[in-house]
Amino acid sequence: MTTPAKLPTGSHRSRQHAAPDWSLGRRQLFAATAVGLTAWLARPLQSLADDVADSSSDNGPLPYVDRIGLQLYTVRDQMKADAEGTIQAIAKAGYRQVELMSIDDDAIKIAAIARDHGLMVHSAFMDFGGITHPDRDGVISVDRTVEIAERIGLRHVVFGYIARDERDSVEKCQTIAENANRAAEKTRAAGMRMGYHNHSFEFAKLDGGAKTAFDIFIERFDPQLMDFELDVFWVKIGGEDPIAMMKKLAGRITQVHLKDLKADVGTINDEGQVPADAFQELGDGVIDMPAIMRLAKEIGVRECHVEQDQSPAPIDSINQSIQFLNQKRS
Repeated sequence: MTTPAKLPTGSHRSRQHAAPDWSLGRRQLFAATAVGLTAWLARPLQSLADDVADSSSDNGPLPYVDRIGLQLYTVRDQMKADAEGTIQAIAKAGYRQVELMSIDDDAIKIAAIARDHGLMVHSAFMDFGGITHPDRDGVISVDRTVEIAERIGLRHVVFGYIARDERDSVEKCQTIAENANRAAEKTRAAGMRMGYHNHSFEFAKLDGGAKTAFDIFIERFDPQLMDFELDVFWVKIGGEDPIAMMKKLAGRITQVHLKDLKADVGTINDEGQVPADAFQELGDGVIDMPAIMRLAKEIGVRECHVEQDQSPAPIDSINQSIQFLNQKRS
């Protein structure tokens, strides 16, 4: 999702709003999603990888555009300055949902504002410290995260980062996976799924061996509990093929982050070393977004969210990206 500047959860603080009464919208949300929710939460790992067709040649309608999301980190500075005005601009651009940057008290207000402007809110990023270092001061615990997520009415709780000193060995990554599974038991009990959002550090070899953090997470995450929110930019810049990775994880990816990568950047496993201009609007980079989205539909992905970590003009960027998707829609 992000460069290190974003990492401390809670760094985003929008201007204060009176908490609106959105209980009716919440009841409607739960009524609309009740059918099939139990089956979704308990679904077994699908064995789809061997059956997935090459979607790059499919010229059918482009899926997800009619419910396309935006990860709010893209417009983080604008949200700080004017949360409601920014959300209004997102809705005007044609986005249908937003993914929240954090699960905290401010997120409750932001979700209400988004729904007031006709935007769905299904997913948000939790304080990763609740999994990686839950005993530190200031960390939002998993229990508190679940409590807030229930108030918002989320379907997906996303665990989206690991600090450098907590991910630099096989043993540490195995511990992270175990902690994530325990946290995911709590989200599942509350009617939500937990997903892991990757960056590029997960694809570097650990301990001088053959294994990567991502290998460990694929092996150790309980597929009945933990999903992946696959960020195709970070997969690509991490040295992997996003299409091949999606096929490998067929049935285990519930959400996808759509962001494009500038040509000829090369492999970078240190997220802090990625140049700002590596992040491109959809259609301006080397990733075949229509193929990604069509394959996502085949393997059961529920949501796709546009995100651009760095842009000199974020509102212009989100407009350009959705215009590209609309042009490719049919």
